[in-house]
Formats: sequence, structure tokens, C-alpha cells
Amino acid sequence: MARRPSAKDAVSIAPALVRRPPARGFWIMLSTAAVVMMAVGGLAADYWFGIPDSQQAKFVGREACAKCHQTELAKFTGSHHDLAMDLATEKTVLADFDDAQLTHYGVTSKMFRRDGKYFINTEGPDGKLADFEIKYVFGVTPLQQYMVEFDRPAELPANEIARLQVLRVSWDTIQKKWFHLDPPDVKDKLAPDDMLHWTGFAQCWNHMCADCHSTNLQKNYDVATGVYHTTFSEIDVSCEACHGPGSLHVQLASAVSPFWDRKHGHALAKLKGTDNKPQVEMCANCHSRRRGISPNFQAGCGYYDYFANELLPRNIYHADGQILDEVYEYGSFVQSKMFHKGIRCTDCHDPHSVRLKADGNKVCTNCHQHPAAKYDTPNHHRHKEGSTGASCVECHMPATTYMEVDPRRDHSLRIPRPDLSVQLGTGNACTACHLKLDEKTKPKLEQKELKSYAAWQQAAERGDATVKAELNRLDKWADDACEKWYGKQRKKEPHFAEALHAARENEPGAEEKLVKLLGTRTMPAIARATAALELRTYLNPQSEGGVTKALADGLKDSEIQVRAACILALQGASDPMVRKLLLPMIDDPSRLVRTEAARILARIPDADIRGDKLQRLREVWKEFEAGASIMNDRAEGHLQLGVLAESRNQLRDAQRHYETAIRVQPSFTGPRGQLAMLLERMIQEAQEQAEQASQQGNVVARDEALRPIPSLHFEVEKLRQDELSLVERDAALIPEEAVMQQQLGFARYTQNWRKEAATALLTAWLLDPHSPETTFALAIFYRDTGWPEKALEIISTATKDREAPVHLKQLEGELKQQLSSQRPAGPARN
Repeated sequence: MARRPSAKDAVSIAPALVRRPPARGFWIMLSTAAVVMMAVGGLAADYWFGIPDSQQAKFVGREACAKCHQTELAKFTGSHHDLAMDLATEKTVLADFDDAQLTHYGVTSKMFRRDGKYFINTEGPDGKLADFEIKYVFGVTPLQQYMVEFDRPAELPANEIARLQVLRVSWDTIQKKWFHLDPPDVKDKLAPDDMLHWTGFAQCWNHMCADCHSTNLQKNYDVATGVYHTTFSEIDVSCEACHGPGSLHVQLASAVSPFWDRKHGHALAKLKGTDNKPQVEMCANCHSRRRGISPNFQAGCGYYDYFANELLPRNIYHADGQILDEVYEYGSFVQSKMFHKGIRCTDCHDPHSVRLKADGNKVCTNCHQHPAAKYDTPNHHRHKEGSTGASCVECHMPATTYMEVDPRRDHSLRIPRPDLSVQLGTGNACTACHLKLDEKTKPKLEQKELKSYAAWQQAAERGDATVKAELNRLDKWADDACEKWYGKQRKKEPHFAEALHAARENEPGAEEKLVKLLGTRTMPAIARATAALELRTYLNPQSEGGVTKALADGLKDSEIQVRAACILALQGASDPMVRKLLLPMIDDPSRLVRTEAARILARIPDADIRGDKLQRLREVWKEFEAGASIMNDRAEGHLQLGVLAESRNQLRDAQRHYETAIRVQPSFTGPRGQLAMLLERMIQEAQEQAEQASQQGNVVARDEALRPIPSLHFEVEKLRQDELSLVERDAALIPEEAVMQQQLGFARYTQNWRKEAATALLTAWLLDPHSPETTFALAIFYRDTGWPEKALEIISTATKDREAPVHLKQLEGELKQQLSSQRPAGPARN
């Protein structure tokens, strides 16, 4: 057995090695080592320095992804995302265009082919029948829609799209038939100039649909010419819509280095990890009801740096957060316990096929199987195996049908709460499934043609006593059944619905319930943010206690939407309070929070803000202006810019923005009224300048100040008349909307139509007698027209057995003082 060399041996051998010339193999080995070291050093340097920060990722298309990701591409192909939009070809058009016809409200539309293209003959924007070429298809199931291009200049490049309008004549891909997709709650013929008509703005693809049905959409609306130059990288929702632009990822994947980038990682959106928010918010980019606050969102960017999601207002959600209007999935899901326990979209849905990962209850029992068969058994659901009631989603994710044929499931994954239905009148899955009519009321209800649970609820909310009584009976029956089934084990946890319902009904104690909800961190952030908005009604502009303190505490909340909602609620505070509480918020890391704060702070004079803060404020104002530019093809975007400029006392800029709003959307209600108020402000300032010049004896300056006043008065009168016509139109279209009747009352009052104004304002109050807004508007009208007694009576009636908001209390006190001072003094004493 060979002996291992010792340390002593090594010492004796060393001199010989030094004296002996190195062998050829030694040099080869040394050279190889040097090459290896250089290579390792190069790789290390490549890893350390990585891609320069200045290098921006670009969109490269799915073909670049397919080279390495064939499995994912196979799943994606044919998915709803893959078929979100396409050119109208024989392969993509699913509908019957073989001289098919559909008659709707007296208009007969004919669908046909000509020269290999698809056409529809239907009512155009001028009210006349005409042929329109179908350029694109939209969606694949359960309906497919079709689009027509308008206003395309001859010189528009082939890769740019002009204004696209989505036809309301649609194809039911399940029933294989044409149908007319009416707007929600509109069951009569639309006038050709109505914005809801298929040629109107509500059906404009470029603004309403495009950014969620295509990849890397650039709307590119030219305000000067009124022409869209819309482009996209890919026509549908492709790989980079979810993973972000892929050029840097492809560059790294193609490199010799075995490493990814030290700073960029895989150079794609980071959608995995322990935190579920990045993935959920990436999906929310499209699967949420939201408004844009900054352009050019890409996957991996923070949601609240680019969007503000809809909260839980009364016309969008029920008080308990169940979906009412079409809100997609995000607003529901973030209410759920699943979301708060880290569940993400891809736990249930395959990210590439977008299909559920399993069939039936298996998609739920994949996680909910502890102990074995605890949930998927009659011991839990109390229904017959295989029945509708044994389905997890029917109880915990009830569906509401939108777009006539498209059922969407509520993603709040809630436990049915018929006890809340009995208490608050909210819906529940049990009643929805068991709409079996009592024999006494069956004939009356069958005549009402209520085809869905949502229709029942809407009828009850509109005051249909028969429907309401039947729902109450079914709710009580469901509540009793749950009590019998589950007894003491039944879950009746405190719910945010109690506070939001109290606020909606102005019930006593609503303020305290809202304050408590706002401060309860275990409640969903979307509900707490809604509580903050509801607290606007109870804000005392001068007080630092109570509601103001709760909102100020909310400004420090960890949830972005709560901070943003608290800022909006503090808008009614006094200027010193706004400056004190909101000025620090312009340094918030979230763009939504800081831009909302900056918008409100615009009313504070520059002289009242410290220099460094003023500079920062100007930077955030630019962020806000960039966000408003997203809607440069709509009046709202220019209105936002106008209001900001007017708040900053930049009156000429404000005037320009309001005039642009009118030009961009001539039939839109609002800009003319806003411009009229601005011009009245300019008239007042001109009169003050003339008075000042007159006092100084400067006749020339006085005449110069007075010169534009007559033309401004004329313009104001014209704007008021035009605005009244538009408001009259809108109020006639939706006569049951209290807000529209209230706007109509104000518009009539500006024209000195007092009797007509009184009728509209009273109608608004009768439609919503518990609303602080309608009550306040009517009371102010009565006060200003010499009827303080009526004003006081309205306030007293509206607040009987209810919580009176701060502004109503203040008005009530002013009216009482006014009436007291008007009463004749008693007889003099001798």
C-alpha cells in the first residue's frame, strides 16, 4: 500500500522542483487554467454588470417566445386570450352572414358577403340604412361581436387603425343566432345621435375595449384632427401582455452566459413568489372596473401606479360587496378570504389556456380536502349529490348574466348569508337558486317577466311591493333552513355590509359604524376604502376630531386604495386642514395617492406652500396631467385638466381645456356648464379690475377691463342654453335617476325657470328621499327662492329617524336662525 507523502517529504521535494525546468504539459495546464480563469472572470463580469439600465425592453411577439416555450404556446393557442380579437376572415367569423336578418325596434339589419368580405346593412349615424364592412371580429364565446371602421383618412398607414365601432347586432355562439345587445336597462330604440347607439362613443373600440383585447396598445388620438392612429404589437392578448416586453429576456436566453441578469433576473414581469399581489394585480389590469391614472402600463408595473379600481358604490355593488353591475373579477376577489390567504388567479386557472385546472368541484377540493371529503359531501352542502346545490360555485360564486348571454361568477367566494338578506335586503345564493313562487303571488309575478335573480332584486329596489314581499319570504325561508342545518356551528361573522348599508340609508349610528370599519384592518381594503368615501358626508370642514381624525389615520394605512379614498374624503375639509394633512402625501410611493393629493392641493395658493414642496407639487401635477391625457379622446380628460388649471388660477388654460372638451365630444353634458361658470368668474374679476381702475381715476384701464364683459355675458347665456338642452335629453333618457333630475333642476334654475327647476329638484328628492345630496339641493333651492319654511320641512322629513350629515345640520341651523330673525317681535312691555 503506497504511503501518502508527508509534510517532511514535501519540503525535501520542493528544491528539486525549483531546479528542474518545467515540462511542456505544465505550460499547457497553466494556459488552460488562465483561459478558464478569464472565461470565469468574463462570465462573472457579465453577471455583475448585466444589461445597462438605459436599455429598455421592447415587444418582440409570440414567435420569439415560441422558440423555447412550445408547451405554453400549445395551451395558449385557441384560448380566449388568443381569440380576443382578429381580422374578419372566413376562419375567424363565426356568425351567419349568408343573407341573415335581424329586426330590432323596427330596424331590420341584414348580414351578407360581397367580394369575399363581410357586410352589414343597418342604421348608420345619420339614421339611414347603409352597408358597412366588417373589419374585425371581437371575442369568441359565448358571443362574438363585429367592428366597423370610420373616419379613416386615405393617408393613414396600414398598421394604424382609425375609429372602430362595435356593432350591437351580435352573434350568440352557443345558440347560433343573431341578437341585439341592448345597453343595460335600456329597452327601447336608441336614437342615432345617442352615445349608446352602436356608432356612438360608448361603442368606440379605441377607447372602451382596445387596451384589454390587444397587446401593447397605443391609442394615439390626435386632438387637432380628431383622428385615431391606433397601433398594437399583436392584435390579441398575447404572451407579452402578461409577461411584459420580451426583448431583454430573449437577449439573456440567447447569451453564452449560464446566468440570468443580476438586476433584471429573467427580465420579465415577476409574477411568482410568496406575495400573490403582483400576479393578481397584473390580471386586474384588465379584469377590473377601473380608470387609468397614467399611460403605458406594462406587466410587472404596480397596479395603483397606473389605475384606480372602482370601490363599492351603491350603483355598482350591493352593500355586502356582491356584484350588481358588470365589474369583472378583481373587485370581488380582493374581498375574499382566499385573496388574503395568498391565493392567486393561477391557483384555479391555467395561466396559458385560461381554463380551470380541474372540472366541477375538483378545482375547489384540490385545496379544500382536509379532512378527507369534508366539503364535497351532503354533510356540508346539505343537497343531493350531483345536484346544483352540491356544486361549490353555485353556493360560493353565484353567477350574474351580463351582455344578455354571458354569465360571470362573483369571485368573492363568500359563504351564503341569508341572515344578512333578512336584516339588510342583500342577496344570497340560496334565494337565487330557489326562486319558487308562492301560489298566491305566482300569477302576479309571472306577468312581470323577471327572468333572473338580478331582475327580481332591481324590481324590489324600485319599490315593487309584490316582488319585495316574495323575496323577503324566500330570504326568511333560507335563513331558517341554515339555522336548522348548522345551529351553533353556523358562521355569522360581523360583516362590512352593516356599515355600508347604514350609510346608504342614513341610519342613526352610520357615522360610528363607518369609522369603525375604516379602522378595522381585518376587513377587506376595498370595503374600508368605501367607508372612507362614505364618511365624506359626515366630515366637518373645520374640525380635527371624529371623522377628520379617522381619515387622517387612514392616510397612514398600508393599503393604497384606503389612503387614496381618505384623500378624496378630505377634499371637503378647510384649506388649512387640506394643506396640513395632504401636503405630505405628495411624496407617497403610490402614484394614485400622490396625484389625488396634488389635485386637491391645487386650490391652495402657491404663496402658502414652502418652496421645496411647491416644486415637488409641480412635478406631481405633471404626473396628473399625463394621466388625464389617457382620455384625450373624451371630454372627461380635458375637463380634468380644466379643473386643475382653474384651481391653480390659470384661467386662460382652463378655458382652452373646457373648449377642447366641447369640441372633442360636442354632445357630452358638463363642459359647457363648467365653462359658463369659469366665464362668470372672469366677468366678476373684470368688474373688480374696472372698479379698482375707476377708484384710481384710470378711465382707460377701466374701459379696457369692461370691454369684454358684454360678449362674455352673451357666451355664458349661449352655453347655459346648450347645456340645458343636453341635460333635458339625458334626464328624458333616464327619468328614474335622481342625479339626472337634480342636474336638470340646476340647469333650469340657471335659465331662471324657477317653476320647472322646482319640479325637477322635487322629483329628484322623491326618487331618493334619503339622499343627503337631493335633500340639500332641494333645500338650498327653497331657501334661495324665498321659502325657508319649505327648506326646513324637507330637511326635517329627510332626516327623521336618520343620521343628518354635517352640511344638512349646518343648513338646518342657518334656516332656523333665519326664520327666528324674521319673526315679528312680541308686544312691547310698559
